[in-house]
Parts: sequence; structure tokens; C-alpha cells
Amino acid sequence: MRKFLPAALVAVAVTAGAPAVAAPRAALTWGVCPADVTAPGLRCSTLDVPLDYRHPDGPTISVAVSKLASADPAKRRGVLLLNQGGPGLTGLDFAATLVKRGLPQAVRDSYDLIGFDPRGIGHSTPLTCDLTPEQRGTALNPPTPRTAADVVTAAGTAETVARQCAGSATGGLLPHITTANTARDVDRIRAALGEPKISYYGASYGTYLGAVYATLFPDRGDRIVLDSSLGPDGYDVDALRSQALGFQTRFPDFAKVAAAEPAKYGLGATPAAVTAKFFELAGRLDKSPVQGIDGTTFRTVTAFYLRSEALLPGLAELWHDLDTNQPAKPATAAADTTDNFAAGYLGVVCGDSKWPGSVRTYQRTVAVDGIRYPMYGAFAANIRPCAFWPAPSEPRVRIGDRGPSDVLMVQNLRDPATPLPGALRLRSAFGDRARLVTVDQGGHGVYVFATNKCGNDSVTDYLVTGRRAGHDTFCAADQGLYRSRLHGPPRVMRESGW
Repeated sequence: MRKFLPAALVAVAVTAGAPAVAAPRAALTWGVCPADVTAPGLRCSTLDVPLDYRHPDGPTISVAVSKLASADPAKRRGVLLLNQGGPGLTGLDFAATLVKRGLPQAVRDSYDLIGFDPRGIGHSTPLTCDLTPEQRGTALNPPTPRTAADVVTAAGTAETVARQCAGSATGGLLPHITTANTARDVDRIRAALGEPKISYYGASYGTYLGAVYATLFPDRGDRIVLDSSLGPDGYDVDALRSQALGFQTRFPDFAKVAAAEPAKYGLGATPAAVTAKFFELAGRLDKSPVQGIDGTTFRTVTAFYLRSEALLPGLAELWHDLDTNQPAKPATAAADTTDNFAAGYLGVVCGDSKWPGSVRTYQRTVAVDGIRYPMYGAFAANIRPCAFWPAPSEPRVRIGDRGPSDVLMVQNLRDPATPLPGALRLRSAFGDRARLVTVDQGGHGVYVFATNKCGNDSVTDYLVTGRRAGHDTFCAADQGLYRSRLHGPPRVMRESGW
């Protein structure tokens, strides 16, 4: 359900950023990056920012910042600040990652690429929940519930984690580890760079950070690109539940890949057979894990692989190994294994919005979503530590249409992590501030992370030249560009209420 704040509360959320604008500029001193952040040409610095922006002269924390200077200073037009999402992920080396993935030279020439570890993360003042390795897994990925009693069991674990985070050595930071405060940090970085405006590229959760920045500081943005967007309410309980829809929308792409080579993978000769194999394997692993991989791990690893077209063959091989009881080594995001990632993720996700606190509510949503989206619904709807988190320290920022028309959104039709309906709601909230390019492909990430030329060119062209269509557009799988309104949107967009 869309949630709207009264005008008075919106004013509180927006004006709370005023001290960040009025604060004196602190220059950044560039030097060698930390030992675990290595990339040619990358320089790093730290910036002190207020812990609590309501008290800008009070205690401070540090934010680690990196810079990859323009490859051609003669063509430089400004800075491009980057955020790869998460929340909980570091960002000092994200510029180098984009370059390795093929960031166009024209973009490299046009901007100094600015990365940063968000507050609470990595080389910025870090959060900890003192989680054991087992807790790190169950805090973010509780076992898939099959009964109401399973939700009660998960609630006990979730409450323990929430209390542990609050009682840790960094528990006092938690009320201030929010997207709104990170956006205020971004503006402090802008000021420290001596730039009147910044351009921005954010992916996944980074789209919500970009949307909040564009709302709190509408005149500080230059060219804003949001790739694979959350809805206007950010990463709340509804966004997490929506991943069940994303999983089932994306899964047919994998089923076709696996079914195309039945002799190699042994998962079935039709997409329907591969789908049946999913339920067979998940049910089998729920009862008897293989090599430490249980049903929940099987589901979450499958969801991870669905994020990239390049990973689909590897997913089929993993399924084959599990099905035939051979050694299986699933790939997972390295950051998912650290206490700091888990603490940072929970700090933002739980601190940005109020989650339902009733166990009975989660029992109902698990039952409903388990029927609506049987592949992933019960898992995504299960209770998590956010149910026992303190109330948010300030009202959620309401994304709106106040400000210049400077936002370009790009979105895959079959994104399993940030499904299309959320992007459509964000597009609607922005009004004429934004244009949306929808791409007929699956996976999580459009720019650089995928191969659709039309989708990639739309971002490069906007960042380099400022050109952006006067209407929303659609990139077909054959890389053609169409006017969504003129030619009619694809069926999945119509079914999403576009």
C-alpha cells in the first residue's frame, strides 16, 4: 500500500537537511586508499559529518570517499557520484568496478568518478551487531516457513538479533544510519569537492538513495540516473515481499536456458519440467540438506543467480549437481558473509520505515504469499529483525515532483530484485522530473551490467550530452527504441497498472 505523509511531516523531513547545506565546506585531502581497495588511479580520503543532522555541531562520524579522476581533464564537466546499492555494501571501489565492466570512455572523460562507503559501512565509521556466522545468515535469510509455528520460531531469532544490534558497541549509531542521513552525507561530499552540483548514478537500493537526495536537495543535482529502482517508499516490508513477484517473473528465462540442454543439465526438456524440478529440489532440501545446502539456501542462491543473464548456465549446473548429489559450490556475494554488511543492511532497512510488529501479521502474509508466489513468497514474507526495531528517528522522505526535470530511470522488465511495479510507482511519484526507459530483458541492472545496446546508450547519452527523451521509452529485446505511450507498453507493464 502506498503511504503518504501529512504536509507538516514532509516539511520536517525536507528541512532537516538544511544544516548540511549551510555548513562550511571542508576540503578533502586525497591520499592512498586502504589496502583492500586497490585500483589504478584511485585516491581516497575521509570526511567528518554530523552523526545527527538535527544537531550539526554535535558528535561526528567519518565517511570514506574515493575519486577516480577524469581520464581527459579537457573534457571534464563535473563529478559523478556512485552508489551500487545494498544497503550494507561498500563503495570505495565501485568506480573501478564500473570501469572494468566497460564504462564508456566518454563517461570516464566527462566526470571524476566519486565512490564512498556509506555511513556505518566499511572504512566509514562502521556498525556492528556482533553476529555469529550462523546469525549473519538467519538475520537476513530466515528459514523458509512452512507453518505458522515456523514464523513464531523465526520471530524468536529475529528479536534476539534486534536486541543484539541495539546492545552492541555501536548501538547508539543505529537511529542515525538512515537513507535520509546518507543523502545528507552525499551533499556534504558535494560541498567538500567544491562542486555546486553533482551528477549521480545509483543502482538497486542506490536508486532510493538517489531519489531521496533529489528530493532533499532538488537544486544540487545535475544528471541523475537511477538503475533498477525501488518504489518511492524505499526498501520496506512491501519491497521485500515484492521480490517473490520478481522471482516468478524472471524464472521463465532460466527455465528456457535449462530446458534447452536437457542432456547436459538433466532438469527437464521443457520449461514446465524445469519449474517442477524447482519444487522437487526445494522440497527435498527442506527435509534433507545436501552438503550444507538446505531449501532456504537453495531458494536464495537461485534468486541471486537470476540477477544476471551470465549466471543462468551456472545455475543450471548447480541444480544438476544438487540433483545428482555431486559437490556443489554456489557463488554468493562476498559482502553477505560479514557482520558489518548485515548490521549496515539492517540499520538502513529497519531504520528507514516502521515494519509490522505483530507475529500474527507475518503468519498471514506468509500464508497468502506462499499461495500467490509459491516459489519464493513464503520466504520473502517471513518475519525479520525489523519487526523488533525501534521506531524510525524521523518521518520517511516523501518522493515528489518538486525540482528540475533531471532524472533518468532505466529498468528491466523482468528484474527479480527490484520488480517493475516499484519502478513504475517511483516514476509516477517523480512526475515530470523523470523519464523512464524500460528494457525487454531480465536480470538486475541495466547499465553496464547487461547487454541491451539501447538501454546502455540511453544512459551514456544522458550522462555525456544531457540528451533525454521528452517521453518515456521502451527498448525492445532486439535493441530497438519505441515510445511506450505511442506504441503501447508490453503486456507486463499493462498488468502492473502502467
